[in-house]
Amino acid sequence: MRLRDGLIALAYSPLQGNMRGQKGDEEFRTLLGEHGVVSLGEDQSNSVGRKWRSALEKLGFLYPEIPRSTGINQTDVGTIDTITPSGRRLIDSETVPAMQECFLRALAAQHIESTDTNGNSIWFSPLRHTLTVLLELEKKTGQAAVSFIEMALCVQTSTSFDDMFDIVEDIIALRTERDAAESKRRFDSEKYEIISRIAGLQSATFRDYADANIRYLKATGLVQNKGRGIALVPEKHMISELIAKETTAPTSKLEQYRTLCQGAKLPTDTHDAALDVLNDLLARLEAMGIAYSVGNRPIDTAADIAIISHEIEDIISRRKEEIYAAEQANQWEEIAAYIDLLASRRDRKRLDDETDIVIPRAEAPAYLEWIVWRAFLAINSMENKPYEARRFKIDQDFLPVGTAPGNGPDLIMEFQDFVIVIEVTLTESSRQEALEGEPVRRHVADLVEKYSVEKQKPVYGLFIANRIDSNTAETFRIGVWYTRNDERLNLTIIPMTITQFGEFFKALFAKNQVTPQAVIQLMRECEVYRSTCEAPEWKLNIANVVQQTVKAQNIDVIAQ
Repeated sequence: MRLRDGLIALAYSPLQGNMRGQKGDEEFRTLLGEHGVVSLGEDQSNSVGRKWRSALEKLGFLYPEIPRSTGINQTDVGTIDTITPSGRRLIDSETVPAMQECFLRALAAQHIESTDTNGNSIWFSPLRHTLTVLLELEKKTGQAAVSFIEMALCVQTSTSFDDMFDIVEDIIALRTERDAAESKRRFDSEKYEIISRIAGLQSATFRDYADANIRYLKATGLVQNKGRGIALVPEKHMISELIAKETTAPTSKLEQYRTLCQGAKLPTDTHDAALDVLNDLLARLEAMGIAYSVGNRPIDTAADIAIISHEIEDIISRRKEEIYAAEQANQWEEIAAYIDLLASRRDRKRLDDETDIVIPRAEAPAYLEWIVWRAFLAINSMENKPYEARRFKIDQDFLPVGTAPGNGPDLIMEFQDFVIVIEVTLTESSRQEALEGEPVRRHVADLVEKYSVEKQKPVYGLFIANRIDSNTAETFRIGVWYTRNDERLNLTIIPMTITQFGEFFKALFAKNQVTPQAVIQLMRECEVYRSTCEAPEWKLNIANVVQQTVKAQNIDVIAQ
């Protein structure tokens, strides 16, 4: 999903149409780094720029270079390395479903050309093939799902030219054999080694491609996580069936390029198919016990129907998020593991043989907002809805899609008697105060004014970072903000490290003392020292308060 961020960065740069060669790779890599889209490490080859350009072109978001061997003129397709209509549509997408539709149209446009026994051109659609495999598995097993190893060894190594019955039987046989294995990890390693010898490729190749393919499929919104594998999203079942049934293919290489850059048509672009999807969604709403009526709203065109369908999808999504929120208290150990990962600056941790948790390095800021949101969902008792508490977007797996926009706080947690405004950052240097000091105080002050008028609730600010710079702590220690009318607001903003917050969070659950009041009590005890010391000493006092609170529940904490 970060491809959109890279495309936005490119749209407002002079690199469009001028990003080839070593210099172009370097400049695009630098552009992506400056916009925070990627983390810039040591990369003498500047492969980041080259790979991002390649991905954007293969998805049809940039006009690709047309090989001379095709006999097609570049001008018949578009100016090389400039943004296509499909790319513009992705840039203009403001919601996750809209972004996912762009990726769906991009993957639906992907066709691989081959030849039949008579030498005639035939086309293979990886997306339609994968959806067909999932649907055929559902007929056989009751679930439209594949595991990671099944994707790696069976799905991505087959095509629609293979017998579907054989593909499905191979998956079921692999699944049965793996279920009976005493050591799943050893079983997986042996299977990867066998196929790597047959194919003459490294075993890691199959894992890497499976990971990439799953990411692309998830970007369409049609599938969601199921363990390390994927399953069809229930409310996307009908559209998945319709796409899988499509047999249209490009009539020429030129048509393929043009479709790729425009974005493929979907079944729901037609009235009858759109109506089928709407009726399926209405049935799913009814099954969930959610009352809804189309009423007299127009359904004369596919566009009319799409508006209603998207509204219903949003209702379903919100209900599923409420269910997800209610489950978080039972997921507290996983939440704590994510917090530990962020605090240790690592990106991967194995919880058990079947579960790895991963934080993509360039997405760590988004994951910090996400995991603190989950932590407060686990603490529970919130009066606002989970989707009202967060300001970042999430996908169908409730994973973050980017960070919260900059015109407000990251999280707003409203409880019965108070509100906690939460801001997080991974910035650690002295620039932390410059970047966070004014915005955090402004956001807290805005909500102090709002809640004091509307609900007479006190507002507390919680600032979480890997390391708290003393200049930042001093700004929050003083904790003053003046309104436009020169009214002085005294703000309560407590700075805390990720480690301190994580250990306190674990302590709450370890002793079954999970209440929002416990959080406020901790913050109040930290606030006591504000007026009696300066920033460095206040930070030490906060560390001591957290340590004493945790030790009182027999949990040790490392003060940072």
